[in-house]
Amino acid sequence: MLFVSLRDLQWRRRRFLIGVLAAGLVFALTVIMSGVSASFHNEIRRAVGAFHVDQWVVPNSVSGPFTSTQVFPESEASKVSALPGVTHAEPVALFRSTVTTDKVNDINLIGIVPNGIAQPTIVDGHGVRTRGDLVTDRSLGLALGRRVTLAGHEFTVVGHTKGITYFAGTPAAFVTIADLQASALDGAPLATAIVVDGTLSAPPPGFHVLSNPRVEADLGRPMRHATQTISFITVLLWIVAAGIIGSVLYLQAIERSRDFAVFKATGVTTRTLLSGLAFQAVVLALCSAIAATLLAFAIKPLMSMSVEVPRSAYVALPLVAIVIGLVASLVALRRAVTVDPALAFGG
Repeated sequence: MLFVSLRDLQWRRRRFLIGVLAAGLVFALTVIMSGVSASFHNEIRRAVGAFHVDQWVVPNSVSGPFTSTQVFPESEASKVSALPGVTHAEPVALFRSTVTTDKVNDINLIGIVPNGIAQPTIVDGHGVRTRGDLVTDRSLGLALGRRVTLAGHEFTVVGHTKGITYFAGTPAAFVTIADLQASALDGAPLATAIVVDGTLSAPPPGFHVLSNPRVEADLGRPMRHATQTISFITVLLWIVAAGIIGSVLYLQAIERSRDFAVFKATGVTTRTLLSGLAFQAVVLALCSAIAATLLAFAIKPLMSMSVEVPRSAYVALPLVAIVIGLVASLVALRRAVTVDPALAFGG
C-alpha cells in the first residue's frame, strides 16, 4: 500500500508540487510570524539589559521607566546613592523623538551620564563622552561622523549599538542627559528614572523600586495585543495549511475511487487504506516544511521589521506539519471508506 501511495504521488507530481509550494508558503509565513513575535520579546530583554544596572527607581505613579514619563529633579539620584545597599545611582531620561535623514525616523532618545553605569555596549566607535555625542543603533542607518539635528540641537554620531530597540523595532539613541535636558526639557535639571547599581530595599518617599524582570514585563505590556494577534493569525495559517493538504488528498481520493473499490473488494482493511493516505500526507507535509524553511530564509531579508526566528520554530515545524498532514488525511479517508466495493466490477 505504501508503494502504491508513492507511485500515486509520482503520477500526480504536478498537483503534488503545487500543494507543496502552497502549503510551504503558508508554513513559511507561520515561521516568519513566530520570528516577529520572538523579536518583540528579544528586543525588550536587550533594551533593559543595555543599561547594565540592577534596579530602577521611578515615581510611584509610573509603572515603568520605558512606558511612562514623569519628570523629577535629578538631584534625587544623589539621595538614592546614599541609601544602604546602593553602590552607585545616577539619573537617566527617556523620551520619544524623531531624526530626519532621507526620511523621518522615530527614535527612543535616552539621556545618560557620560562614563556612568548606564552605558550600552558599543560595536563601532565609542560611547557618549561629552555634549554633542550621539550613539545610535545600527538599524537607524546613520554612519559614524554623521551630523544630525534632534529637537533643534546638532549631534555627531560617535558610536553604534546593535539590536537595542523597543516598541516594535524603534531604534534607541543615547546622548548626555544634559543634552536631552537642553533639547526636551528647556534645560531644566530633570530626569525620568534613576538607575541603581546594588540592591535598594527602601526608596525615598514618592518613589518605588523595580527589578529588571519587572521593567521587562512593563515594557512588554504595550506589545501584548500585537503578540496575541500574531498568535491568532498563526493558528489561522495552520488551519489554512491543513486545508491545502486536505484538499490535495481529497481530490486524489476522488480520482482513486475505483482503486479503493478494488482494494476493498480484495480484502484490504480500512487501517491499511489509512496507512497509505497517512503516508501521502506525511510526505506532502514534510516536503512542505522543507520548502517553508527555504522560503522563510528568502523572505526574512525583505521584511522591514526584525525577524528573529528561534531555532525551536525550525525544529517544531516538521513535527507540526506531520500532525497537520495526518489530521488532513482523515478527510480523504472518509471518502475512501465510503466507496462501494461493487464499483470495482463496474463497466
